[in-house]
Amino acid sequence: MAASVFNHCRISWERWSRLEVGWAWLSINPSAPNHLSLCSRLPTHPHPLCVYTCHRRRAHAEMAADSKASIFKEVDLNTKTNGREHHTSGLCADALVVRRGQPFTVTLRLTQGFDPTVHALTVAAETGEAPSEDRGTRSCFGIPDREGRSPSAKAVWKIELDESSAAAAGVLVLAITPHASAPVGRYTLTVRHGDAQTVLARPAVLFNPWCPDDWVFLPDESERGEYVMNEQGVIFKGSGSYITPVLWDFGQFEDNMVNICLKLLDVNNKHLQNAAEDESARCNPIYVGRVVSAMINCADDRGVLEGNWGSSFRGGVAPSQWTGSYAILRKWFYSDCSPVKYGQCWVFAAVMCSVMRLLGIPCRVVTNYESAHDNDGNLIIDEYHADYGVREKESADSVWNYHVWVEAHMRRPDLAADGTYDGWQVLDPTPQEKSEGAYCCGPASVKAILNGDTNLKYDVPFIYAEVNADCIDWLVKADGSKVNIFSDTKRVGQNISTKAVGSNKRVDITDTYKYPEGTDKEREVYKHATAVNANNEAAKDGEVPPVTLTFEEVSRPVNGQDVSLKLVLRSSGAGARPVSVSISVQGMTYNGRPAVNISSDAKEETLAPGRDTSIPILVPFSTYSKHMVQCDSMKISGLVTDKQKPDDKYLAQRDIVLANPPLDITVSGDIRVNREASVEVAFTNPINELLKNCSLTVSGSGLMQEQRFALPDLQPKKRARAKFQISPYKNGEKTLIANFDCSAFRNIKKSCSVIVKP
Repeated sequence: MAASVFNHCRISWERWSRLEVGWAWLSINPSAPNHLSLCSRLPTHPHPLCVYTCHRRRAHAEMAADSKASIFKEVDLNTKTNGREHHTSGLCADALVVRRGQPFTVTLRLTQGFDPTVHALTVAAETGEAPSEDRGTRSCFGIPDREGRSPSAKAVWKIELDESSAAAAGVLVLAITPHASAPVGRYTLTVRHGDAQTVLARPAVLFNPWCPDDWVFLPDESERGEYVMNEQGVIFKGSGSYITPVLWDFGQFEDNMVNICLKLLDVNNKHLQNAAEDESARCNPIYVGRVVSAMINCADDRGVLEGNWGSSFRGGVAPSQWTGSYAILRKWFYSDCSPVKYGQCWVFAAVMCSVMRLLGIPCRVVTNYESAHDNDGNLIIDEYHADYGVREKESADSVWNYHVWVEAHMRRPDLAADGTYDGWQVLDPTPQEKSEGAYCCGPASVKAILNGDTNLKYDVPFIYAEVNADCIDWLVKADGSKVNIFSDTKRVGQNISTKAVGSNKRVDITDTYKYPEGTDKEREVYKHATAVNANNEAAKDGEVPPVTLTFEEVSRPVNGQDVSLKLVLRSSGAGARPVSVSISVQGMTYNGRPAVNISSDAKEETLAPGRDTSIPILVPFSTYSKHMVQCDSMKISGLVTDKQKPDDKYLAQRDIVLANPPLDITVSGDIRVNREASVEVAFTNPINELLKNCSLTVSGSGLMQEQRFALPDLQPKKRARAKFQISPYKNGEKTLIANFDCSAFRNIKKSCSVIVKP
């Protein structure tokens, strides 16, 4: 038997690297040289002489059975049926991946008839390094269920003999149900009948949003399709005035994603400190959410991504160049869990969304515009501005153009037994502040944030400040003193956005985080939120100032063209008002930090009462081009000083996000699984400069693995075309994402929807 099995199952090292959960590693059993034994855990790097079974139905029974276990003839894991019923068929056709709280079937064929009154059939399900009934990581059950269990056993599995069984002929169709609160992970199921014992299956067990008893249950099928099953999504970037949708490929059903995500759980710090406790706690999506939040960044562990908010991304990939999660997760996994370079908030959030969806926790990516980072926890953001020739005072607080996190859907019985805080929970994997000693954030109930319940875990005060802190702008004078020139209770937390269910449209969910700005209810909640800190004092919106300033666009700002705006001033009162106007233009990173001063100008004006005065502002492309290559936005500030009352100063600011020139993508041919189709990506150089270092990156789950093409330099006003072939490997609606990068325009993205026929 051994020789025939080895001849049948020998495969190449390259094939091994793609094997999923459910394959078995074979080795010669020294105590039984004529037979084979199954190793319970897969090696990280097996010896090339190790072989893998490729037979998807009979492997476990044939390989594990010894001379005493000859009663076990074969096992059929019914992977196709189970995959369809458990919504996991996209993971691997040959793997058994199931969801807790829902039965899956395994067909066990015996060499003789089955009579439960003579010999019971018993099964043990185990996961982790130290399986325990009391911890829920071991469960014993059988037909009939006469197993003696610990009185404190948790997460007890069930088994039934399906009516399609033919017991007298030894054909047993076993319906096995993992408990709805079983820890997620990879299990070994061992079956015993009389004196014979063998491995029945090695399923991966995931959370189940289709199961009402699971804490991640999501009742709406269309939402489950979006927040668990959808591999493509949209992340909103830009600024509140220039909301920019960017397509993202989550790829949670790509090859080997089960192993990748379970590995992520196995190398987290809590598992390294106490594996048994960690594995037991994986029954709880609250706990798992915190672990994943910590493991997406590598700030204090072996996490997936290294953050970089600087201007140089040498040694890695610029965050804006990524188009999907799978390339990042795969690189981390196959580099022995070395951090991938580099990420920023939307990359951290997108990768976390992929992992959560794979694990079965409904998840969506959320963008908060004008997002506050309240460093000192007083729910007030202090920003400092320079007087003439004086550098502004550094502040630990900041307001980001936007910040991206995820929401996961789960129950929160740890906060209230009546379900008050159930539903969407904020989780933020971007390493900003520590939470209970680790760089993670959440889960924080969105309902708790809405009501200002900042006394609740986890990290509600920090996230409340991100969406509803008050802002105070200070002018730092030449002598070091500061003057409060503006207070704003409405700036922070604008246009909180996520992708719509079933389409790429933007949905504004601001009202789920806070009550409308300017209402008494919003101020009432703010006072409640700040009540835990007696030193907190809300900023106050004063009366309408005697001088108002607003910026207006003359035309839509486009990268490669001059930026044209006007500053409109209006003065109240009876007489003319002489003023000095200081206008500055800065290149900004998206997290609210100035990167470079682009230009500045000063003007003198006399404002007529009750009339508008317009000051034209022009920022030529030649002035900003070299600076904006590494910046995310342009901040234009207008500071007005009343010359009759020099202490009276008025401020207006406008964040400009430049629109990119167009990138075109076309897919042609009969687009079918395993059949080549043609793709063309084209770009026209819109400026009078040579574009150097041109490259194109293309990816798409189900269509192709990520590929990067180096392109020749592109002459002014000329058009470049890149043509290549794709061979889709999954049917259905897929998304192809292209990213063009060059010396003057960074990471221009375009996507194309592709319908792949079987």
